[in-house]
Amino acid sequence: MRADFRAGERVRVRAVDPEGHTRVPRYVRGQVGRIVECQGRWALADEIAAGVAEPRVEPVYTVAFAAGDLWGEGGHEVTVDLWESYIERVREDGA
Repeated sequence: MRADFRAGERVRVRAVDPEGHTRVPRYVRGQVGRIVECQGRWALADEIAAGVAEPRVEPVYTVAFAAGDLWGEGGHEVTVDLWESYIERVREDGA
């Protein structure tokens, strides 16, 4: 699987609330961030926790979010490492 996203690209974290384990922090769900870099490919932690014998292997990205967007204040960025299936491309019109 090749990395579908590039550094600088805007992405939105999928607003999901799965029944089982997920490595998507609630505070970034639905938020728009910027790809910093791809960290390589890793087995999907959600599937490992669920006991899937052969979990999917996906690119993992460091995604930066404006602290003000997450917390309502702060001039710095917050970075979170997210598997590719957790994010989606943001269209140019912002949707």
